[in-house]
Amino acid sequence: MTDSDSLIIACPNCHGLNRLPQARLKDAPHCGKCGATIFSGKPFELDTSNFDVHIARSQLPVLVDFWAPWCGPCRLMAPAFAQAAGQLEPQFHLAKVDTEAQPMLGQRFGIRSIPTLALFHNGQEIGRQSGALPLGEIVRFARTQFMNYVAGL
Repeated sequence: MTDSDSLIIACPNCHGLNRLPQARLKDAPHCGKCGATIFSGKPFELDTSNFDVHIARSQLPVLVDFWAPWCGPCRLMAPAFAQAAGQLEPQFHLAKVDTEAQPMLGQRFGIRSIPTLALFHNGQEIGRQSGALPLGEIVRFARTQFMNYVAGL
């Protein structure tokens, strides 16, 4: 196996970086640092201290839900976003940023309305969608945006 057959993926638990063979992503890999499951089938929280590890250093696409606890549409979309993690992993990681608790991240990315989904890959934002979406639309958004990015569209 060559390095091109593996990906660097950040652990959602300890935020340590792991080199994982692409062929084994569906085999429930565990973090070499903390032992936690790399793919839990649920979104994880990001903050200013760990955001860049997952967005810029991890080679897995990350779909981020920028939300706030007082936002009704955000709360309505939360169960669908959680279900989407089960459908999109291990090709994607899904994460949440509470813009009220992490205002610097909201400002950094120019989040003007919530909920806003932003898809990142290799440190770059490659897609954005504002407004609450049902499960199927969340999954479709992530897959379509990533395929367009890979195809250079």
